[in-house]
Amino acid sequence: MIDLRAARANPDEYRAAIARKGYAEQFDELLAADERWRELVPQVDELRSRQKLKGKPTPEQVEELKQVKADLQRLEGELAEAESARDELLRVVPNPPHESVPDEPEGDAEGEIVRLVGEPPQLTDPKEHLELGRFDMERGARLSGSRFGYIIGDTARLALALYRYALDRAIANDFVPVIPPILVREEAMYGTGFFPAERFEIYEVADEGLYLTGTSEVALAGLHMGEILDADDLPLRYTAFSTNFRREAGSAGRDTRGMFRVHQFNKVEMFAYVLPEDSWDELERLLEIEESLARDLGLPYRLVNIEASELSAAAAKRYDIEAWFPSQERYREITSASNTTDYQARRLGIRYRGEKGTEYVHTLNGTAVTDRWALAVLENFQGEVPEVLREFGAPERVKP
Repeated sequence: MIDLRAARANPDEYRAAIARKGYAEQFDELLAADERWRELVPQVDELRSRQKLKGKPTPEQVEELKQVKADLQRLEGELAEAESARDELLRVVPNPPHESVPDEPEGDAEGEIVRLVGEPPQLTDPKEHLELGRFDMERGARLSGSRFGYIIGDTARLALALYRYALDRAIANDFVPVIPPILVREEAMYGTGFFPAERFEIYEVADEGLYLTGTSEVALAGLHMGEILDADDLPLRYTAFSTNFRREAGSAGRDTRGMFRVHQFNKVEMFAYVLPEDSWDELERLLEIEESLARDLGLPYRLVNIEASELSAAAAKRYDIEAWFPSQERYREITSASNTTDYQARRLGIRYRGEKGTEYVHTLNGTAVTDRWALAVLENFQGEVPEVLREFGAPERVKP
């Protein structure tokens, strides 16, 4: 959640920033609910103090106490309603975007194109991933429904090599490996900002109060929920491998063909807890790791600073790396890196103990690789496998 005390102190500045994400109206409602709550608190406190009498009350005082009790009961109800309204709006209002985040897209990108790296391959008749790898979408649909598929044989070896390649790179950069739970409680989904904004994308396990995560960011953020960390222990960095699930509601066209946008996928994620003054440097650090993975594979890509209206509720800034996909003749997202500042930490109750007492940490997340990387490798090299992946068990060439 946002820092409500700071928002009260600078309402115009906060409103202008949050309006860039399209939530100005909700921000105004939040301040109004908060003001109403703050008006009621001293009134309730004053009535409660009037109930405390020394000695036996007089008949006049008894009548007065009856009226005080009635007024108190009414105002306590109003206070509870105001507090509930304020807290619900705090769940909805997003993290304001950083001043360096653009407001307009550039070309076909969802933001500002920071740089282009590598040249797209010149292919006269490029094959798409379904022709180059071994994916069984028909049997996947028969087993699980549409947009589930099998990854088989050499293609599975390629995907597994990519996960290990990314994990080793993250570990070499001081990230501790984790295999996390993929079922979490509702409080973790709210805490990370996926609820309520993206609730429609998440699978729920009926009658269990559990949700299948769409990213291990949720579990890694929840690792220290409710804790007070020691400033000397920061930064804390984790990397996780997990299977993830998303409804991908509203997707259409070529995105629903093959394995490009499916309901189940694997991912290697990076997550960091840092001191507030270090979070923007940490974002660049995450980005450099992601770019190094793409560069070393030789994938042509572009880096995009995502526009404010496309940011998640939690993100103050996000970079996407988009690889070239020859079959689509366009760049598509393969990884992202986000700074969520103290937004998730406030919702999850994660603080650190420093010289000035306890304060909220900053959290960041970045995708190392997903299954989509295997598709990008297949299409850009038309079945050949970059040498760097062969030491992790990938074949020299993928046989469909």
